[in-house]
Amino acid sequence: MRVAASTLLLGAASVVVAQHEQHVLGGVKDTVKPIFDSSESILDKIEQTLGKIPTEAKGLWDEMQLLVPGFMEKAQNLISRPKAHTRKPDSHWDHIVKGADVQSIWTETNGEKHRKVDGSLEAYNLRAKKVDPSALGVDKVKQYSGYLDDEANDKHLFYWFFESRNDPKNDPVVLWLNGGPGCSSMMGLFMELGPSSVDSKLKLVYNDYSWNSNASVIFIDQPVNTGYSYSGSSVSNTVAASKDIYALLTLFFHNFPEYAEQPFHISGESYAGHYIPVFASEILSHKNRNINLQSIAIGNGLTDPKTQYAQYRPMACGDDGSNYGPILDESQCQSMDNSLPRCQSLIQGCYDSQSAWTCVPSAIYCNNAMIGPFQQSGYNVYDIREKCKDQANLCYTQTAWIAEYLNKPEVIAAVGAEVHDYESCNTDVNRAFLFNGDWSKPFHLLVPDILKKIPVLIYAGDADYICNWLGNQAWAEELVWPGKEKYNDAKMTSLEVGDKKYGEVKSSGNFTFMRIYQAGHMVPFNQPEGSLDFFNRWIGGEWYA
Repeated sequence: MRVAASTLLLGAASVVVAQHEQHVLGGVKDTVKPIFDSSESILDKIEQTLGKIPTEAKGLWDEMQLLVPGFMEKAQNLISRPKAHTRKPDSHWDHIVKGADVQSIWTETNGEKHRKVDGSLEAYNLRAKKVDPSALGVDKVKQYSGYLDDEANDKHLFYWFFESRNDPKNDPVVLWLNGGPGCSSMMGLFMELGPSSVDSKLKLVYNDYSWNSNASVIFIDQPVNTGYSYSGSSVSNTVAASKDIYALLTLFFHNFPEYAEQPFHISGESYAGHYIPVFASEILSHKNRNINLQSIAIGNGLTDPKTQYAQYRPMACGDDGSNYGPILDESQCQSMDNSLPRCQSLIQGCYDSQSAWTCVPSAIYCNNAMIGPFQQSGYNVYDIREKCKDQANLCYTQTAWIAEYLNKPEVIAAVGAEVHDYESCNTDVNRAFLFNGDWSKPFHLLVPDILKKIPVLIYAGDADYICNWLGNQAWAEELVWPGKEKYNDAKMTSLEVGDKKYGEVKSSGNFTFMRIYQAGHMVPFNQPEGSLDFFNRWIGGEWYA
């Protein structure tokens, strides 16, 4: 059993910089040779993936080599390595859907013939098997697991579907996404919002507050080489990952039409703040589709880095309006203040160019300057109320229990997993996304068009540091869209379940923001009852027409 020593969101930050002394730009002695004198062979390798470095980007990369020792050595690892696996024969599966067959179906609308579903599906197949609920006891409901296969690119995404405990013929369907990038959604399943959790003895504990109480839920390990997923190639950017998600959902709903008519929602946390706007945009771009997307919900997400990075300093220095801080001392807070203008300038450069050569330095500098000091404090970046007691397991021993459980032969057999070794997070995937420039991309710019079509929820636990509530609140208020003024003027109202106040909410038009009290990065883990309450109310349409 292995558990990656990375993090749920900013794993690459700890992989690259956490062990180095933090400096503001210009605070390093000019004794280190620039990258083009000392590391040309490494640069050649990077250029094989990213293309020739533009002249205007050379200075930025020189600065990163001076600022972060070992930067270039890390940067050459631009792809995720394939995972050991054994593919099961077709006879193992109860269902096999060929994308080419689905794409060959034509229909007619208003006298005009067109494909029943849009998209390039020829290379994709879907495999599914019914999971016997009594085999593992995760839940008593109907379950399916399997793989989406991109045969042309040797990519294989694992998913696990649970029917609603209530009324599966009418209840909505939800796709859940963990972040990373490179962290398995099985963590969400067994630690946060799934039907059962795993205890220290690797026994399952029934979750009364599972999100499949009133919705069917799909958990997926993506991108490839995450969790039970595997590939001989790699996915290292969010846009490429969106094509796989569209194919999976299209083939899944084709094979299981009994779930296709219900409202469909996408929810996730952390780096899913990148994923979800892109995935939703990809789905909505297809006029002829069988995916009934009705809303998206992002929890403690990274969506607009330029706006969100400005809120690390107040969160770390006790200016967040709570009683959690301060964590850092005055000199560290001043250092973060000094670093912020350069950080935001670099991210703006990424926003303007969207080139990896510009975006990579922005992420490295900003993570080093704005997150590094907090990491060095020893506190949990996912929950500032506590120290990180188990750094090898994302500060939560539960992730080790989950990995050990999912590596049990009987579990692998029951769900049809084809990899030889499950790990909670894959640092190769994490690093590949970072060094392909995905980290600082302005995916928040997709949200206004999404708001024209479907509602958007942003929720955040207020004890999280890594994607803190201040940053999420700030980018939601900075977002330029027709309803901006009315949304910003809306008042916060209380969120309550029973006689317990667990948060506050503001909503206008199709846009809603929630602050969840006494919750860290993983809201359903800290506030299970409250999270199920707002989730049920959200999919029930309480805050949108």
